[in-house]
Amino acid sequence: MSELPIIDVETYFRSLQKYICGELELADGRGEFHNDNWSKSNGEGITSVLSSGDVFEQVGVNFSKVRGDKMPPAATAIRNKLTGNTFQAMGVSVIVHPLNPYVPTSHMNVRFFLSEDSQQTQAWWFGGGFDLTPYYGYVEDAVHWHTLARNACQPFGTELYPKFKQKCDDYFRIEHRDEQRGIGGLFFDDFNERSFSHSFGLTQSIGNHFLPAYLPIVEKRKNVTFGDHQRQFQLFRRGRYVEFNLLHDRGTRFGLQSGGRTPSILISLPPQATWQYEKPTNKKDTPEERLSDEFLQPKDWLVDS
Repeated sequence: MSELPIIDVETYFRSLQKYICGELELADGRGEFHNDNWSKSNGEGITSVLSSGDVFEQVGVNFSKVRGDKMPPAATAIRNKLTGNTFQAMGVSVIVHPLNPYVPTSHMNVRFFLSEDSQQTQAWWFGGGFDLTPYYGYVEDAVHWHTLARNACQPFGTELYPKFKQKCDDYFRIEHRDEQRGIGGLFFDDFNERSFSHSFGLTQSIGNHFLPAYLPIVEKRKNVTFGDHQRQFQLFRRGRYVEFNLLHDRGTRFGLQSGGRTPSILISLPPQATWQYEKPTNKKDTPEERLSDEFLQPKDWLVDS
């Protein structure tokens, strides 16, 4: 097998990290990213963090590249035959926790894996996606988000958006709460269809569509007036986000199992969240109840809207 152009993947991931940081700084207007370059015996990376901005309470944009002598269990859950193989993994992950409750939290990840057995037989694949977690739902935001998600996939196969959307709905589900984490988007894993260039092209398209999907929503909602009631509801819903990331997220488990850098892995958690026995409000026909009834339910936003 010809040598894979892994350096091209790393170059793209590093440039994507820089681009996203620059655009989010512009969107915030005041906050600046601080870069933490780290190196361990099994890898290296850059964790870029923006804190206490005018728009974003905390943003983490990570690039990491790790390797190991044995695939972590989180990476072999689907590919059991790769258990015991050596591996290389790299990727970019983004988590945005806005200050204003009317601006949704958002997450994006693109990643690449290369595995090799004792006979030097290689297996490779891409994965990633992006998803949106609103605290107050707007139909037009959901339609815009999913339109850009579909556009990202369209040149690579019309079947991919509905397939990746369904996987996203299935994956970002808080099973112990019997509810969705948000309104979904795209999720794909173990993707190596047609050719390396085809799979890499799709991954680039998804990475490149993230900010065009997210920033118009930020601009539309960042100046909406809010008070303590909305802030407390946001913190309550952030608690659900934490539960998913710590209990269910394979990316978090992979990072910890592979010996990744713990502070960089857990930057996905919000700076503040709350847990309480009862919801902040149980009143019917409120924006808070509509979030659960109308938005945290899997649906085809490009048809049902």
